[in-house]
Amino acid sequence: MLTAETVRPSDLGPRDLAAWAALRDSAEAFQSPLLGPDFARAVGRVRSDAAVAVIRRDGRAIGFLPHHRRPGGLARPIGAPLSDYHALIAEPGLSGLEAMRLGGLREYRFSGLIDPHGAFPRASGSTALVDAHAIAIGPGADAGAEHLETLRSASAKRFKNLRRIDHKLEREMGPVALVGPDRDPAVFAALMSWKRAQFRRTGLTDVFAAEWIHRLVRRLFDDGEGRLSGLMITLQVSGRPAAAHFGVREGDRYHPWIASHDPALDAYSPGQVFLWRAIEAMPALGLRWYDLAAGHDHYKIPYASRTLQLAEGRLRTVPGLDAEAWRLAETVFGVGGVSRARRRLDQIAAVELTFEGRLRSMVEAVATHGRREASRPLRS
Repeated sequence: MLTAETVRPSDLGPRDLAAWAALRDSAEAFQSPLLGPDFARAVGRVRSDAAVAVIRRDGRAIGFLPHHRRPGGLARPIGAPLSDYHALIAEPGLSGLEAMRLGGLREYRFSGLIDPHGAFPRASGSTALVDAHAIAIGPGADAGAEHLETLRSASAKRFKNLRRIDHKLEREMGPVALVGPDRDPAVFAALMSWKRAQFRRTGLTDVFAAEWIHRLVRRLFDDGEGRLSGLMITLQVSGRPAAAHFGVREGDRYHPWIASHDPALDAYSPGQVFLWRAIEAMPALGLRWYDLAAGHDHYKIPYASRTLQLAEGRLRTVPGLDAEAWRLAETVFGVGGVSRARRRLDQIAAVELTFEGRLRSMVEAVATHGRREASRPLRS
């Protein structure tokens, strides 16, 4: 018999934690740092609506659905919008709809769903598939360099140009070095400043303006949570930060959230130099998996060795009244434009927890629409 219990992440007992660990070990797709109980507990420290639906068969835990439980039975992935990957971590055969019904959820909205067992039906019009990318290397001290050599042999012109940029940066601006882990609070503050300025320039929602996200990121940088820790890697030029990544690490897997660089060095493409050197340094950092997540395929694909298929959409246990309205909007404004608008509105709702905050962000979204469109990369 199937039953469910919804608990705070901090209230999970040893048996349930062991069951969660076993389920993650059963499928490589579940091994992201964002899909473990430590991430759920870290979010639970800063959000009162953090919950985990524990699905049991005859008392034994067979599935875990971590989420934010919002009014009216609405669920969002725990940590959204920082949860680039989310999932029903479960045994094969448990459906997402069944897990939702047992957990008392009316609707589950997702944007980076990992679903190796096909638990969520891909009903026409309710889900879309997107690709995420990752760098995976083998064992050994030279595995990073070997990965780069494989990339170079496949695209010699591209990587010759990257070497040229790297040498130019060092020749004209001074010694270049990669630092990791970098624990310097001043560098962390600089990275956050660069990223938030980038949001303002491009008209995107500044997710780090939300107090709960700022607290989560800062706590992970300072302390971590169990096996989960914050990791910042920095490219320094003449002893000053030029580019950096910050995200979460669990074991040999790294999932960066924040990637940015000093805009004064734009001419030297420091982000590209950073990634080249970070791949080479992966073995020394104890990393074998470096997530690049979804989006911006034009610069991620050349470095990646793995592609993950994600789903975005929503699943309801009862029919939704707004589905027809969105379909009508698509016929008027086009699928692409409506899809972007829905993602933006959902991101605002995930980040801002008050009516006033959501209203302010929506006004800003309308005001900055032109900047977003101008910054959107052209597709040939």
